[in-house]
Amino acid sequence: MRSARLVRAAVALTVAVALARLGNPPAGSLPLQLPEVAPPPPALAMALRDALAARGPGYEPRTRHRNPDGTPRYTNRLILEDSPYLLQHAHNPVDWYPWGEEAFERARREHRPILLSIGYSTCHWCHVMEEESFDDEEIAAELNRHYVAIKVDRERRPDVDAVYMAAVQMMAGNGGWPMTVWLTPDREPFYGGTYFPARDGDRGVRFGFLTLLRRVYDIYAENPDRAAAAAADLAGRVRQQMTSASGDRVPGPDVLRRAMTELAPTFDATHGGFGDAPRFPRPLELQFLLRYHRRAGDPAALRMVVRTLEAMAAGGIYDHIGGGFHRYATDVRWRVPHFEKMLYDNALLPLAYLEAYQVTGREEFSRIVRETLAYVARDLSAPEGGFYSASDADSDGVEGKFFTWTADEVRAALPPEQATLVLAYYDVRADGTNILHAPRPLAAVAAELSIDPAVAPRMLQEARSALDVARRRRVPPHTDEKVLASWNGLMLSAFARAGQVLADGALVERATRAADFVLTHLRRGDRLVRSSLDGRASGDAYLEDYAFVMAGLLDLYEASFDPRWLRESLALQAVLDRHYWDDTGGGYFRTADDGERLLAREKPSTDGAEPSGNSVALLNLLRLAEFTTDDRLRARAEAGLRAFEPTIGAAPSSAAGMLAVVDFASDTPKEIVIVTRDGMSDAQGLLAILRRTFVPNRILAVVSEDATRGALAKTIPLVEGKVALHDRATAYVCERRVCDLPTTDPAAFARQLARVVPLPEGDGLTRGGDD
Repeated sequence: MRSARLVRAAVALTVAVALARLGNPPAGSLPLQLPEVAPPPPALAMALRDALAARGPGYEPRTRHRNPDGTPRYTNRLILEDSPYLLQHAHNPVDWYPWGEEAFERARREHRPILLSIGYSTCHWCHVMEEESFDDEEIAAELNRHYVAIKVDRERRPDVDAVYMAAVQMMAGNGGWPMTVWLTPDREPFYGGTYFPARDGDRGVRFGFLTLLRRVYDIYAENPDRAAAAAADLAGRVRQQMTSASGDRVPGPDVLRRAMTELAPTFDATHGGFGDAPRFPRPLELQFLLRYHRRAGDPAALRMVVRTLEAMAAGGIYDHIGGGFHRYATDVRWRVPHFEKMLYDNALLPLAYLEAYQVTGREEFSRIVRETLAYVARDLSAPEGGFYSASDADSDGVEGKFFTWTADEVRAALPPEQATLVLAYYDVRADGTNILHAPRPLAAVAAELSIDPAVAPRMLQEARSALDVARRRRVPPHTDEKVLASWNGLMLSAFARAGQVLADGALVERATRAADFVLTHLRRGDRLVRSSLDGRASGDAYLEDYAFVMAGLLDLYEASFDPRWLRESLALQAVLDRHYWDDTGGGYFRTADDGERLLAREKPSTDGAEPSGNSVALLNLLRLAEFTTDDRLRARAEAGLRAFEPTIGAAPSSAAGMLAVVDFASDTPKEIVIVTRDGMSDAQGLLAILRRTFVPNRILAVVSEDATRGALAKTIPLVEGKVALHDRATAYVCERRVCDLPTTDPAAFARQLARVVPLPEGDGLTRGGDD
């Protein structure tokens, strides 16, 4: 894998040299001409040839169209890109373009419609559509003859994805990936959907992709004005949706109660989770419910969280051998997963388990945190310190093959007693392949097998380790090795907060390495860059890149107490305010003021698999306001909440990340300062209390007595003048800058932390003035 990365890293230089050459390439050295496409210009032909040659003799092209020597018959422009998803399509017979003006200029010049295909490298159905349609010569010929075909990696260009996802949802009523959209040369959508089977009758559809390509083109060619009018109307509706009017009030606690009312009827008390199958993890909702339970005292909210976390940890959605969570379950029992693993899931879910561990004290929840982060550290970590994006669902051409087991495979890998335990505990049946899941408690299975219940956990762990060794002999799933700033920010938070709560310095150190990587390799000047692959950083950063990285840096400060991370977060906040803030309506745009102009400049507000950039950005403002006592930051956060009040008020449960902001803003956050005399060692008793206490709405600073009189006091005024009483670590718990009596007693500290401001009654809306 390392050598492959080095080969790919050489491509950029090779391509640059090739493009600089003049003249015709040597005869017979070019890939086969794409169907229905004129020969490429000499410079492009040379670049394609040299980019392919740079990949070396061990390169495995992702296509069924190969020459007798195994080289690809076709190579298109995507081989010049640095997106793993685009590179997967570099040997399709389709004349693909990356998103850019070259493609749109050609469409305008030749009066062609555009076929836009959006996906990502670990998307199973994207792979299916590629194999069925984009690697099919007849379909490629139809595309090349009549369309300009553009391929977009949604993870590299979430702004493009968001615009056309909104359009597809308006047209089709739902969305997903692969996303397939027909555009005018002016980039306006007029037809679209998601995955289309290749031909009529495939998978039960009446019209397949080939028929749609022909019919849509005929309609466009016969009446382009009609298509343009329909596209303009749809584009207008997309703009309107993405630029909705701001509210005039700050949402208050009432929306928290209404969100609970909305979520409760959708809860599955038997299997955990919400709604019907397919069943996705919803960590943001779980974290909201923990906050709601804390302030409302509602035991039902905690029961929903605990049951869901138990069910996921026992189900097939959790990888019981290697750790980490698969993307979602296809059934309500969480047993049959869609096998891809995303970095963001494996950052957000440990945070939900970590908070539930603080609330309940259940060690199995902390075990899931440790195992998931161990998986990330082992399998999704770049040598330089960042984190890779995802691993695929497929391996060796079969979805889930890497993760499933037969009974015979288990027996071959383990001693008889361990095999018996694994077969029973993970419900491995004798016939066919099995997805490991744990429908019964280990103690019950051990009793049934006459195994000492005190011995069973160790025996099971030894068996899991042996199965992991055996599984690593299989063909592994593809790993998407691009490093995204936003998702690295989420994982930075996961490692930092887990290290703080679990008192694990190694986790904090891993977070520190990730922070160093992001700020060194994903920053140019004072601005972040979206992604990096093989040492090549590229792409403008988005709101979520800044917001998630800043949140991670704040979490790392509260885990390491190194003021560098707080200063870096403040520096990024200044960039975000300067280039992304909406001075007119409040809130942050996804794209910078000097970024590419799309159909609409979105201000994301609803939370899905990831929190919206605004949810995290507004919470960052509130946290920074508490650290710095700068009320301008709080005022900006409140202006953002006013901007999104219509969205939050209309459907509170669809904005679970934003509800955390409302909870923080309507609470009285605790400002916790621990002053030490001899470093961190004398603070451990107080920190142990904090680790066991769920206090989500707070800031934390641990400082030496000398630091309370130094430069740090200028950044965190709360620490100024505070002392360690009686030469012992001393805790100061403050609210709105008014502090309780300082204490060196862990029990007294625990009582101070335990005080909760209950959710007030009333209309839940606070009248707000201007920012």
